[in-house]
Amino acid sequence: MNHQRQWLDYVRRLHALASTGLHFGASEFDRERYAEMGEIAQQMMADLADQPVHAIPELFPGYGTHYATPMVDVRGAIFSDQGILLVKEKSDQRWTLPGGYADVGRSAGENVIKEICEEAGLHVSVAKLFAIRHKAKHDYDPDLRDFYKFFFLCDWDQNQVAAPGDETSEVGFFGLDQLPTLSTGRVTQKDIELAFEHAADSQLDPSVD
Repeated sequence: MNHQRQWLDYVRRLHALASTGLHFGASEFDRERYAEMGEIAQQMMADLADQPVHAIPELFPGYGTHYATPMVDVRGAIFSDQGILLVKEKSDQRWTLPGGYADVGRSAGENVIKEICEEAGLHVSVAKLFAIRHKAKHDYDPDLRDFYKFFFLCDWDQNQVAAPGDETSEVGFFGLDQLPTLSTGRVTQKDIELAFEHAADSQLDPSVD
């Protein structure tokens, strides 16, 4: 882990402790100290991200109102004879496995099914969980927030035709040797390589951090 990533990890943990302390603090004096700790952590985050400090709280809805926990991201891997399905994100014009934030009220599998339908126009079923990643421990773009990333292999009826959705501009199937420019805040080449490995051998155990 490089120096910046290590400091980002420290700051995320400090910010989470401040949020939890604000919620559970037993006295007014404790809550004042945790509030100051949170302000310091947010200033450090702003400095690390080169962002205005007022923008930081917007990334953490519910800050100080509950026990701080990681966010959840779900991604689905779908294969055809041409390779693995990727979608091009409108936000950065780069490619990723379809997926996104997990919604409250749905299971992880239900969330990935929904995301694939919205981003690639396909109706799928979940076949297997093949990885759980802690985002901060891998080569994703640095993120102020803390994430667990769930990766699933999915089955689909190949008579369907993939099509982009509201948040995607293109969809396509790619071989491992012809991957386009990836949206590395969302997915890395190692994630895609692992998907190919599990698609080729259904007996492999999931990779879990």
